[in-house]
Amino acid sequence: MRLIYLNGNYVTENDAKVSVFDRGLLFSDAVYEVISVIGGCLIDMERHEQRLMRSLGELSINADEGWSAICLGLVSRNALDEGLVYLQISRGAVPERDYRWPSADIKSTVFAFTQERALIDNPMAERGMRIVTRPDMRWGRCDIKTTQLLYASLMKMEARDAGADDAWMTRDAMVTEGTSQNAHIITKDGVLISHQLDHRVLPGVTRIELFERAGAQGLSIQERAFSVAEAYDAAEAFVSSSTLLIMPVVSIDGHMIGDGKPGGITEQLRRSYISEVQRTAAS
Repeated sequence: MRLIYLNGNYVTENDAKVSVFDRGLLFSDAVYEVISVIGGCLIDMERHEQRLMRSLGELSINADEGWSAICLGLVSRNALDEGLVYLQISRGAVPERDYRWPSADIKSTVFAFTQERALIDNPMAERGMRIVTRPDMRWGRCDIKTTQLLYASLMKMEARDAGADDAWMTRDAMVTEGTSQNAHIITKDGVLISHQLDHRVLPGVTRIELFERAGAQGLSIQERAFSVAEAYDAAEAFVSSSTLLIMPVVSIDGHMIGDGKPGGITEQLRRSYISEVQRTAAS
């Protein structure tokens, strides 16, 4: 049985219990991170910690623990070679349900768990993702990695029902991001376009390394919003995230991207990214 980290202790998943008055449960008053594990090593942990501390700061949640030690403890105890560590911090439990939290410090709730998953040998990398677009109706601070994921969940279900793998969200016919990934296109002129960092998109950790890999390949990068029409007309399209790494997109709303197969530049970026994280994990 998996061991879960909960408020300083490693316990079995059946023994991990959180108060029904926890604000994470009542109000989604919580933030989280998902960290890739490859070869038993945490990938990009320092960047994940930096983003986590920013999210906590934006919500004024007082928590600063040994995040790396917690995650490494889980990886070791669960003998995880490849997969994910999910880490969540809520504001904590309160005496009564109230929109306002007490002015006195609340002890935050910290829990984490592991999931086994094939990240490198993902069959989707061979066939590519099928994407549909849907209106982006999330709250206005998508740059904070909160647990308010209901709308993203609904859009993933809509995508599944439409015979697609996932959805890209749009505002005024401009793509913001995927339901749980950053969205990117490569134009026919070989320019990589990705939405600029602002309140409408999450600053992806994998996106940072992606840009470094793209720069090393000599790709020109434009950080700006791109339209759905531009995406339809792109030479290649792909997403980046800790769970999918760099994953090609072969169709959007039924429009075939390129020749309908994973693009060569995207495949090269994926190989380069995997090679780099494997090298880092081995060092």
